[in-house]
Amino acid sequence: MTDVTEVPLTTKADWSSDQEVRWCPGCGDYSILTAMQMLMPELGVARENTVFISGIGCAARFPYYMNTYGMHSIHGRSPAIATGLAVARPDLDVWVVGGDGDMLSIGGNHLIHALRRNVNIKILLFNNQIYGLTKGQYSPTSEQGKVTKSTPFGSLDHPFNPVSLALGAEASFVARTHDMDRKHMQAMFRRAHEHQGSALVEVFQNCNVFNDGAFGAITKKDNREAMLINLDHGQPIRFGADGEKGVICRPNGVAEIVTVADLGADVENQLLVHDETQMDPSRAFALSRLASRPTEPTPMGVFRAVERPEYAGETNAQVAAATAASGPGDLEKLLHSQPTWEV
Repeated sequence: MTDVTEVPLTTKADWSSDQEVRWCPGCGDYSILTAMQMLMPELGVARENTVFISGIGCAARFPYYMNTYGMHSIHGRSPAIATGLAVARPDLDVWVVGGDGDMLSIGGNHLIHALRRNVNIKILLFNNQIYGLTKGQYSPTSEQGKVTKSTPFGSLDHPFNPVSLALGAEASFVARTHDMDRKHMQAMFRRAHEHQGSALVEVFQNCNVFNDGAFGAITKKDNREAMLINLDHGQPIRFGADGEKGVICRPNGVAEIVTVADLGADVENQLLVHDETQMDPSRAFALSRLASRPTEPTPMGVFRAVERPEYAGETNAQVAAATAASGPGDLEKLLHSQPTWEV
């Protein structure tokens, strides 16, 4: 990482490119972009040491609008390209931006392998539960029964839960936020940046053209107290205007929402205390399953933040050890080694 003391002070304007921002008016991508451009000056990093890599889709235009290095790559391959960069240049801050279609459909395998390897990249997954750029087909996160141009009789597919998927791949950092709360977005992006290893932040993002209001039941200001479950490390999980609702863990490991008053006098010993540093991802996974759709109380915040060996560091240490033991490799000799044949 760049030494903070060597980085000149910057402003949002310094991190904003000269490109016209082209998303549909009212798109949630605007608020995510603004949150990022306003946060970057606070991170103590240099623009020339920062890279944004994207795939294909509306979210993938992000690198054009950041005044940093960047690459608009191909559909679903951004985590693979970012992996190569992070291993070759571990001194860089590498961000990956993509949508639910880009990341979880054709890019699904690239995503889970980047997460399981614990590559030091920060992945922002914009989830609007629809394909926006290609005009409204259902995506891997669209709910069952979703009527779209590609599912005129309703989708039969069971949707992915991106947080559950990331935890299943044992990502070392997993968080969720939404595009209606800039302060919360910036807090999650900051935490992801500070983490050494793979970090995935799912961002609930409204597509006001093809899936307007998909998250309104939980993210509209009047609904947040009753519908958003804030995950605070070390604190009992409670929510509601007066903390009247809480989360407990049943003996079978299933997390469940309860009315706190029904727990009796021994409330604090029954409520689940959030521990984002727990190495076993089972509890975090249980929390990710609390809501089956964004019309139910939904956890927001950091689900998991644990330390594991980081891939680039381990890879480069392995190469250094091999070089010290045997000298530099000979690529020409390797290419002509057995088994080879002439065609």
